[in-house]
Amino acid sequence: MSFLTVEQVSKAFGGNTVVDRVDLAIARGEFFALLGPSGCGKTTLLRMIAGFETPDGGAIRIDGAAMNALPPWQRPTNMVFQNYAIFPHLDVFDNIAYGLRKRKLPKQDLRTKVDAMLATVRLEGLGDRRADQLSGGQRQRVALARALVREPKLLLLDEPLGALDKRLREAMQVELRALQRQVGVTFLLVTHDQEEALSLADRVAVMEAGKILQVASPRELYARPNCRAVAGFIGEMNFFHATVRALDSDTATVNAGVLGVLILPRANLAPGIEAGQHILLAIRPEHVRFADTGVAGAIAAGTFLGERSHYHVTLANRAEPVAVSSATARGGAVHLAFPPEHLIGLPA
Repeated sequence: MSFLTVEQVSKAFGGNTVVDRVDLAIARGEFFALLGPSGCGKTTLLRMIAGFETPDGGAIRIDGAAMNALPPWQRPTNMVFQNYAIFPHLDVFDNIAYGLRKRKLPKQDLRTKVDAMLATVRLEGLGDRRADQLSGGQRQRVALARALVREPKLLLLDEPLGALDKRLREAMQVELRALQRQVGVTFLLVTHDQEEALSLADRVAVMEAGKILQVASPRELYARPNCRAVAGFIGEMNFFHATVRALDSDTATVNAGVLGVLILPRANLAPGIEAGQHILLAIRPEHVRFADTGVAGAIAAGTFLGERSHYHVTLANRAEPVAVSSATARGGAVHLAFPPEHLIGLPA
């Protein structure tokens, strides 16, 4: 049985459907991410799970118990917001202890729990420090500690690292993942940052226009997206129009226009694609190779990125340049190779 189950959940505001019949199943102890652009419905879905919004239809269950009729404070959840929402007039200890005091916890039990949580988030010795004396990373740890000290079954994180600069955000990603493994609580993260989702989550659901397009591990999402929207949102991708000429049990023969006629592993085609169908061939920039022979082109622009450089290569009879990521420095006229094993076929 899944720990968190969302069944056909929908939500509309003013006639505009924001979440459209979403199904979701998350395992106990999983670090799960909802990923998508602003306005795709991911935060509204999170708020319905938390109880801050009421679904127009569908059911939400946590650990087998129905949640729809329960207010937020009766659900086994807690939430961490992007702005942390810590109290500036309280010190670190009292911020973390706030929810426990609401439960009338005995004083010694409260102190034991808060001290243990301070150690968990590496804030030992900072219990008496005011919130305005903390760094951004420390404030984030206080927010996490305050949410976790109440021992929720499910921790909901709404863009929790969005207010941090890039270097601190990357450091906090490592800490957040380690913390989740340490406490063993199920985490549900909402983010628009693909790198954040891929680096943190066990599985990721990609959302667009209120619907979930694909749920998969980060590696599978990157290597085997199921549609153009997912392929384009997860990293950079080159697309080519093609037609499937023939299929057999192991291979697919496709007419790929400027790339010529190619034979791909049939497993590289999305399910349901048939012979004669117009499709999109997709390939990541790091899989396109400079070669002695192949598709002729010319480098239009190049950016040095340290170990690798990123190039835009123009091809004859193609308006859009091809993105190439390579450790080899190039300039001027080139030839490109497109290894069939790295080309995937998607519905057009």
